[in-house]
Formats: sequence, C-alpha cells, structure tokens
Amino acid sequence: MSDLFEASGIHPPDAPLADRLRPATLEDVVGQDHLLGDGGPIRRMIEAGRLGSMILWGPPGTGKTTIARLLAKAAGYEYQAISAVFSGVADLKKAFEAARMLRAAGQSTLLFVDEIHRFNRAQQDGFLPFVEAGVVTLVGATTENPSFELNGALLSRSQVYVLKRLDDAALDQLLRRAEAHMGRDLPLTDEARQAMLALADGDGRYLLTMSEVLFDLPEGQALDIQGLAGVLQRRAPAYDKSREEHYNLISALHKSVRGSDPDAALYWLARMLNGGEDPLYLARRIVRMAVEDIGEADPLSILVANAAKDTYDFLGSPEGELALAQAVVHLATAPKSVGVYEAFKAAKRAAHETGSLMPPAHIRNAPTKLMKSLGYGKGYQYDPDTPEGFSGANFFPDEMERRAFYKPKGEGLWARIKEFLSNLFYEGENMLVINPSECIDCGVCEP
Repeated sequence: MSDLFEASGIHPPDAPLADRLRPATLEDVVGQDHLLGDGGPIRRMIEAGRLGSMILWGPPGTGKTTIARLLAKAAGYEYQAISAVFSGVADLKKAFEAARMLRAAGQSTLLFVDEIHRFNRAQQDGFLPFVEAGVVTLVGATTENPSFELNGALLSRSQVYVLKRLDDAALDQLLRRAEAHMGRDLPLTDEARQAMLALADGDGRYLLTMSEVLFDLPEGQALDIQGLAGVLQRRAPAYDKSREEHYNLISALHKSVRGSDPDAALYWLARMLNGGEDPLYLARRIVRMAVEDIGEADPLSILVANAAKDTYDFLGSPEGELALAQAVVHLATAPKSVGVYEAFKAAKRAAHETGSLMPPAHIRNAPTKLMKSLGYGKGYQYDPDTPEGFSGANFFPDEMERRAFYKPKGEGLWARIKEFLSNLFYEGENMLVINPSECIDCGVCEP
C-alpha cells in the first residue's frame, strides 16, 4: 500500500511530516532552481517533452527521489522505483520486463534507482541494453561521486546533474510550509530557529523530522537555543572518512595552508576533527605540507609539524589538537617553496634516464689497493680544506652533462641559499667549476 501512496504522491495522515509535505509539482521543489528553474537543463527536457537518462548526485535530503517522481508525472511516464540497497538481479529483471510490456503498448517508463552506486559493476552493466533500446529512461540517485562509483559506460549514456545542499532560505521555506500544514508556528525563538537550520546541515528531510518532534511538544513558551538542544539530539556532521567528503575536506585544508590562509586552514581542520577524523592522519598530512609546499623556504616547518605529531601522540584529544592547530597556523604563515619537491622529481627523472652511470673516479670509495690502482679516489679534494670551502669539482658521472635541479627563487630562507650558491659557482663573471664550458644556464646563478 505504501508503494501506491508513493507513486501517487498522496500520503496517509499518519505518514511522517517529510512525506506529507513532498512537493506535488516540480515548481514546489526548493533549492534546485539551477536545474528546475527557467532555463535549467531538466526544465528544458520537460518543455521538450522528452526525458533523457540522468544521474542525480547530491547530499541526503535535497529532493532526488521527489524530482524523479515528479519528472515521470510531468512527462507522462510510468514511474517505477527500486532501491539498490534492497533489490537484486531478480527485481531488475521484473522491472525491465514490466517496462518492455508497457513499451509495446506505447507507454514510456521512468525507472528510478535509489542509491544506484550500491549496485556492483556487473549489475550496472545490466542497465545498458535497456537504456540503449529505450525500454526505460533511467534516473539514478546517488550521494557518492559518480566518477568513482559508476561505470564509465553507464555515465556516457546519462547526464549527471548535481543537486545542491539546501541553503538557509530553502530550509526556512520548508519550515514555513510545515507550519502552514500544521496550522501553528514552531515553538522557537528567532535564534533557536536559526540554530535549527544550522543543525539540518542542508538536509530538508532531517529538518522536517526535527520539526515533527517540536510540533509534538505541548504548546507553551518558545524554546531558546539551550531549550532546543535539550529536546533534539545533535546529529553528527555530514562527513564520511572513507568517502568523497573526506578527500574534499583534506584538499581544502591542504590548499588553504598552501594559499597562506591560516583562518580557512583552522576552519577545515576543525571541520575534520568535528567529523571524527583520525588526528594522526591529519598530523601526517601536516608533515607532508611542510616538506611539499614549504621546504627550504622555512626548514623549521618540518620540525614544527613533527613536533605537533609527537605532542598529539603524547597528550591525545582534546589537548593535543591544539598542537595540530599551532602547526597549521605556522605552515600557513610560512613562506612557500616547492623548490626541493620539484628538484627531487627532476633528479628522479634524470636518474631513470641515465640508468647505472658510475660516479666520477675521484669521488669513488677506495678502501683497497686494487681500487686505488684503478684510480678510485685519485685527485679528490676535501672541500672543507680549500680556502673557499668549495673545490669546484664535478660530482656528476663523466658521461653526463651537469644539470640544474634545484633552482631557489628567493622566498624566505631561499634568499640566503640563492646567494650562497651564486657565490660558490661564480666569482664575478668566472665560473668556479672544473670545466666552465660545460655549465648550462640553470637560472640559479646570476653572473
């Protein structure tokens, strides 16, 4: 019986408030005007009178199921709905056979597949012939990134539309509809009402579920924020450590540090900690930021990052989290340089290209008389004993031209490093290397 109610859009009076308030037309859907409003791609489909297969990708409670049902209604398609959580191959076969029979009778079918990413690759492949033949118009719903979770063949036959999390204006519109439906206002102060919108975290269904709890309270004084917290259980932030949100937030943290924005970096650090992220994972990423994005521009950063990791290891949460915050601020405000990172990548490429070239004889190890007789170590100069502390010897293989991998630009400590290298390789206009004619213009020195 519930399936009949869902298909018709009519719900019994004891149904959850979120179901009773499901929109009756696409115009009633809130927060997705970029898809359903004038000029939106789904709106254009409806106006053209022909639906194409699509994937609706968005967070929970943004209207994916509702949009699918209303699309079928607006286009005059038969609506079938299955969930990948509860359905298997047998259910798919039944749905496809029913759609085939309707097709033969001239009736098109919209097949809505909730949580479509939960079908495995072979099951997803099973959709292809029926989509290609026009037996069904597929509308899949997913909270996961389709690029990672859906077959490329299925994606190539569907349009992917991104649903936005509901903003405060859209959520407040849902609250006003709920109040009109119930015939009374929610018992909340203005501040508590705003706090409730924040608790919903863009999820319209969750907002209406909380509203239903409040409507069940006996009428009385309006609840303030503390009163609201006493009635409702705060939901954990929308964050899954193994899913795309995890990678989005760690990317935001890393790029905020790289972009020298300590305030944004602290915000994303707090978001991840609030979401239950392993602080030691964050500590490892902070160490990576120090070596990848700062390097020799501020060598102290690697010590700060490692010290933060050790401090958290010693103190644990919540006290140790402050050490992570301190490291994040230090790294965000430190001068940035990818010089060592880029130099090491270039050196690895060169090592791969040149294979097993031997070091020049003068810097080979010579622990035996035979090795010395072969010239190992001959002519080696001990650099600290030279007047300048620099011999100018060639340390690359004899068969390999000198290459410049490390090219300091002058950020932070690099200014001193650049001056140091310039003084070593040049004296006025004269190169201080064994064979100046083989030196290339590497950009490090400025004659």
